[in-house]
Amino acid sequence: MKSIKLFFYFVFSIPMCFWAQNKATINIENNSALDRKEAVVAISWKNILERYPEIDTSNFVVINTKTKKQVIFQLEHRMSSAIQNLLIQVDIKAKSKLTFSIQKGKPEIFTVKTYARYVPERKDDFAWENDKIAFRTYGKAIEGSNEDAYGFDVWVKRTNKMIINERYKLADYHTDHGDGLDYYQVGHTLGAGNMAPYVKDSIRYSANYHRWKMLDNGPLRSTFQLIYDSWNAGGIKIGVIKTISLDAGSQLSRIENNYTFDETQTLPIVAGISKRANPGKILLNEQQGIMAYWEPASDKNGTTATGVILTTPVSNMWADKIQLLAKTTVQNNEPVIYYSGAAWDKAGKFTDAKKWFDYLENFYHEINNPLVVSVK
Repeated sequence: MKSIKLFFYFVFSIPMCFWAQNKATINIENNSALDRKEAVVAISWKNILERYPEIDTSNFVVINTKTKKQVIFQLEHRMSSAIQNLLIQVDIKAKSKLTFSIQKGKPEIFTVKTYARYVPERKDDFAWENDKIAFRTYGKAIEGSNEDAYGFDVWVKRTNKMIINERYKLADYHTDHGDGLDYYQVGHTLGAGNMAPYVKDSIRYSANYHRWKMLDNGPLRSTFQLIYDSWNAGGIKIGVIKTISLDAGSQLSRIENNYTFDETQTLPIVAGISKRANPGKILLNEQQGIMAYWEPASDKNGTTATGVILTTPVSNMWADKIQLLAKTTVQNNEPVIYYSGAAWDKAGKFTDAKKWFDYLENFYHEINNPLVVSVK
C-alpha cells in the first residue's frame, strides 16, 4: 500500500510540462479538383501552441512525414509582437492530403522568395516582389513631376532571385540585363490593377501614398500597408489604407482596401488595367469577377499579361480607350479584398493568352475552395 502511495506521489508531483506534447501534426487537405502548386498555407499559431506549448520558436522544424524532408516556413506576425500564423509552402494534388510534423530541430537556411521595401532613394517608391514577378507604386516625392503615375507598375522578371535592390542600385531598370526589366507603361491609369473610387461616372484618383508600414517581410509572404491622405472624390471626402500581400509562387498580390467616408452609405469603386493602342486580348468575366489582358507584343520586350480578380459582386466591366475597368461597391470602413498581378511571356510559364486566362480562372477556384487545415 505504501508503494502505491509513493507511485501516485511521484506521478502527480512531476511538473505538467513533463507530460506536454513535444510535437504537433499538421494535416492539409485539398478537396478541390485542382492540383495546388507552390501554395502558401497559413496555420494558426494559437492552434499549434495548444498542441505543442513548449515549442521553441528558434529551434523547430517542419517535416513532410512522407518525404522526411524539411519544409520552408515563416512565422507571420502581421505587425504584432505575437506570432499570428505559421506559413508553409506545399504542392498538393487534387483530392489528396498531406501531413507535416512540427518538432524540435535546427531549421535549414531556405531561399528568400518574397521581399518588399520603401525606396527613399528613388522618390518614395514602394516596391515588392516574389520569385515570379515584381511591382512598385509611387509616393509623395514624385507628385507633380512628369514621372508621376496613378497605378501599379510591373517589373517583369525571368529569375527566381530577388532583383529589386540590384535594379535600384544599377539605376538602369529600363534595360534587360538578363533577368527582366521595367518596360510597363502606367501613365494616367490604374496600371496593373490599382483601385479607385468611381463617383459621378468618373474615376476619382487619389494622390500617391503618404505613409507606409511593414507587417511581414518574407521568406514566403511579404505584407505592407500604404496609407493615403484623404481627398475630395466628386464631393465625397475619402480616405483609404491599402494592405498588400504577395506570396511566394503567386503571380497575384492580395489587396485589402479599407475606405472611410461619411457622405454616403456605399461607395462605387473600380479596379483598372492599362490598355494599349494596338489590339490585345481581353477577358471580361463579370460573373466570376475576372478581368484580364494579354497585351500586344513589344518589338523587343515580349508580352506582359495583367489580371484582376474581385471577390465582391461586379456590377459592370468595360474597356475604354486607355484601360479596362471592373466596378463594384464598398461599405464605409469595411475592407474590400481583391487580387491583382501580372506575368511575362519571356519568363516561359505563360506564352499565350489562353494560359494566362486559365491561370486566373484556376486562381479564382482556389480562392473559393481553400485548403482545409487541422492541427493535432
